[in-house]
Amino acid sequence: MPHSNQRGVAVVTGGSAGLGRAIVRELAQRGWDVAVLARGQDGLDAAVTEIEATGRRGLAVSVDVSDAAAVDRAAQEVESRLGPIDLWVNNVMSGAISTFLDTTPEDFDRATAVTYLGAVNGTRAALTRMRTRDRGHVIQIGSALAHRGIPLQAAYCGAKHAIHGFTDSVVSELTHEGSSIAVSIVDMPALNTTQFGWVKSDFPHHPQPVPPIFQPEVGARAVADVADKPRRRTWVGESTVGLILGTRVAGRFLDWYLAKNAWEGQFAPDSTPSGSKANLYEPVPGDHGAHGAFDDRARNGSIQTWAIRHRAPLYAAASAAVAGAAAGVVSLLRRR
Repeated sequence: MPHSNQRGVAVVTGGSAGLGRAIVRELAQRGWDVAVLARGQDGLDAAVTEIEATGRRGLAVSVDVSDAAAVDRAAQEVESRLGPIDLWVNNVMSGAISTFLDTTPEDFDRATAVTYLGAVNGTRAALTRMRTRDRGHVIQIGSALAHRGIPLQAAYCGAKHAIHGFTDSVVSELTHEGSSIAVSIVDMPALNTTQFGWVKSDFPHHPQPVPPIFQPEVGARAVADVADKPRRRTWVGESTVGLILGTRVAGRFLDWYLAKNAWEGQFAPDSTPSGSKANLYEPVPGDHGAHGAFDDRARNGSIQTWAIRHRAPLYAAASAAVAGAAAGVVSLLRRR
């Protein structure tokens, strides 16, 4: 028999695998009831089993987020089964590893529809319901590549850029209305997720995230922290901060640097094909969990992300240190 919520009802799109699966686990462990929206039934069922193992309620909804009407129906099902949606995390993404001119228009459109329009459709479904209550929180999963595109991922990078512009517009409209709804973007670094085992690629080598690589739990903890205490923008990982700031001060240099290093950096050193079916148009059967093939190289933590989580005590300690130093200076001056 379901018990009362502790945190509320959360929706995670793309929550059956990869970063989304890690987010689902983290939210459930922190007391959220979680609805998981994705295409593959195997991963959906496994995610709900993990949610229920924490004592929270879970709901699996099979949906293609590029279909706006289907996403709205999914949101309606969530509210009828679990209750009002308090948190909506737009995590779904897709892409293709290929040069822009070698990417077919169909593949480009599909990656854009899933990654960008998936976030648009999820945001619409969430805000339509949250607006009547004047409460709720939408989190967009962004990327360092929303600030700086890299070769071979034009569709994905373009979609992530679009999510930023779209979100800025929505936030300004909500602010104009005096709305209490929060909207956040959490920009991720390279993560060791399942995406690199099934992304469509024109190359014979196994795709990989451009190092440094972090485990998906690093990103999931950051998302859950933002859900606890909403922040407009959050950058996850030192590499994300470096790329964003580097773009602002040395954009032309990064054109050259990424052309030279980011191409080969997207393929595993062993140069073996992934062997998996691509998931651009259809889900890959099975439960794939959260991690990809790079556990031996992925980092379990980030000093930068740790500092964000503990910023309140760090600020307090810094303030105390400054106050102490100032008091010491005043004391010395008085002795003269």
